[in-house]
Amino acid sequence: MEPCDIILLLSINNTSLTLVGFLFLFFVFLAFVVSGSEVAFASLRAAEINQLKTKTDAESKRVTELLENRRVLYGSLVSAHIFLYLGVIILSGFLVHLLFPSSFDIPWAEIPAKAFIIVTILLLFCEILPKAWARQNHLAFATFSSWWIHSIIYPLFKITGTGMADIGAAIERKLSGETSQSEQAEELEQAIDLMSEEEATSEEKKILKGIQQFGNILVKQVMRSRLDVTGIDHSSSFAEVVNHITEQHYSRFPVFKKNMDEVVGILHTKDLVAHIDESADFHWQQLMRTPYFVPEQKPIEDLLKEFQQKHIHFAVVVDEFGGTCGIITMEDILEEIIGEIKDEFDEEETINIRLDEYNYLFEGKTMIHDVCRIMDLPLDHFDKERGESESVAGLLLELAERLPKPGETVACKGFTFTVMEVNANRVDKIKITTPSQNP
Repeated sequence: MEPCDIILLLSINNTSLTLVGFLFLFFVFLAFVVSGSEVAFASLRAAEINQLKTKTDAESKRVTELLENRRVLYGSLVSAHIFLYLGVIILSGFLVHLLFPSSFDIPWAEIPAKAFIIVTILLLFCEILPKAWARQNHLAFATFSSWWIHSIIYPLFKITGTGMADIGAAIERKLSGETSQSEQAEELEQAIDLMSEEEATSEEKKILKGIQQFGNILVKQVMRSRLDVTGIDHSSSFAEVVNHITEQHYSRFPVFKKNMDEVVGILHTKDLVAHIDESADFHWQQLMRTPYFVPEQKPIEDLLKEFQQKHIHFAVVVDEFGGTCGIITMEDILEEIIGEIKDEFDEEETINIRLDEYNYLFEGKTMIHDVCRIMDLPLDHFDKERGESESVAGLLLELAERLPKPGETVACKGFTFTVMEVNANRVDKIKITTPSQNP
């Protein structure tokens, strides 16, 4: 063989080795990601998913979007898993052949040796390491792998994943006769709607639906926002505190220093009764109780249990930076089941009312969760459109992408949002027209 032929052959072999090596490493990496993702996504708890829904970073949004259809996601991961394993096996065979073309003196030992190398690679890098990492840090692994799954794996294997999900669901129904949790929830809601007036009144149906949806509601969705919270300054005099309580008619007040981000205690009005005749210089701060802080993404089902265990009825809601974003009471939680509770001091609402069959008027600060409940919509009806907003005014600003003027309208999912009143930089009143009335 001529020297030039040898050089050409070596060049071809080096090119092939580089290409096969690159493809091999890429397939191993994707297999690593897919294998770990199967464990990571399956290990995410409801509380962690709810926490991800409240975040604005791209990774959290990708994870929650992928989890919208778990069956298709897992079917896509399984399909990709099989394809990538086959690719790793084939490429590793080529790679071993290129690296060790004639290293075996005993012919029958070549196949077992190559098989051992391939199986070792598969077990170590495509099974043991990714799944061990995912089990210990499933939330971190899910966010780490979200781009690769969302951008590459899911689009390529969505069709096969959907087919596998449908086949799996059919086999599951055939073998067990059971339905999934989401299907059970949907069937239960339909069963409640089909109940006659003799079996349950409209109010009783609302209570049953409230119980069914209770486990999926977060503190952030039902809390009283910071703008609606009235607190007591720690430096206030005893007379000022008494006057403030007399005017507000609340049973509990957060006590703050400087501003509401520094809540230092909770004052119960009943604790002041025994000291109502004290002098003006009475040190009322000694009556404060320790505040109980909860994150805004906590499920209200868990908070209710904590209220019962700790024998408290009031909590200060904080955001991820520790700032106060509102308060939540036992009454707020119970209202999610039985509807609004009014006492003798509650003022009659002049807004948040149904104007006619197709139109509703809402205060801008009304929570989207409450808007959906009043209009008999699923609680997550506007979840994709609202972004990080929790109020109907925030939803309107998300849709308009600016501060609209009175009389302007914005459309969303067939609903028409009309701005009725704007005060400074805040939307105060909004009219919502249902799709049945829209042209």
